[in-house]
Amino acid sequence: GPAPPPRRRQEVRTPMQTVLFTKLFLGQGLEEVARATADLGFDGVDLLVRKGFHVDPGEPGKIAAAVKLLQAGGLRVPMATCDLTDPAGATAEPLLGALAQAGIGVLRLGYWKYDPARGYLGFLDQARRQLEGFEALGRKLGIKLAVQLHGDTIHGSGAQTYLLMKDRDPAFIGAYPDPGNQVVQDGREDWRFTFEVLRPWLCCVGMKNGGWFPKTLERSGQWRWHSDWMALPDGMVPWSDILAHLARQKFDGLLTFHSHYEVPYAQVLDRTRLDLGFARAAFAAGAA
Repeated sequence: GPAPPPRRRQEVRTPMQTVLFTKLFLGQGLEEVARATADLGFDGVDLLVRKGFHVDPGEPGKIAAAVKLLQAGGLRVPMATCDLTDPAGATAEPLLGALAQAGIGVLRLGYWKYDPARGYLGFLDQARRQLEGFEALGRKLGIKLAVQLHGDTIHGSGAQTYLLMKDRDPAFIGAYPDPGNQVVQDGREDWRFTFEVLRPWLCCVGMKNGGWFPKTLERSGQWRWHSDWMALPDGMVPWSDILAHLARQKFDGLLTFHSHYEVPYAQVLDRTRLDLGFARAAFAAGAA
């Protein structure tokens, strides 16, 4: 049938919201997602739409029921995450339409991977054309599509991501800095530059931290370093500085917490509770 009319975009600015990325709930039911997320004190969830998780991208008709279940637990669902990179793909428009109809305002897209054998410029041209297509879909359906800074892609840093963003309408294409990814994977740069260059498109920020350790000394004399995820206040990303900066800038988007801890489920929840408390305190200190 015909596409539903786009929801009228609200121009009223809302305060910053904290959401929990549902990837950590693999194997748990949606009821447990709702219970645990509300108990931890988050405003809402960042719903992962991926095969094997709570919502399958091939079944957009099930999105509305999932959102209603989470909302019944007192949670907002302002954001979702998927793996789409082709706006012309068969699942793109039905999925975006179902998310918009369910009231989800931001969808993180998939990754434009970097392959040195193919060369950067071809990737850049393709990604820019596809983002133009997503902008048109976003305008038609009433949803914003976000690009996350991520390793092994052509959008690992703010400088790289700016080249994808620079001609896109910030009402429908958003930037999603992830300083933890930048420190643990690639894309390292001055965090102040990242947030300055992407500021017109800034809509959400990935919340995680990590660090590097010398691991193996090779026969050549070269040390190989190893990275790992760490608690939000413990890693190399100076989150107290970044969150204070965002508060001073009156950031009113989404902080999405990733909790990539390879520990038992109960411990993941404990660490996530501490991360949320730390982040809220740092943001409040910057706003004071």
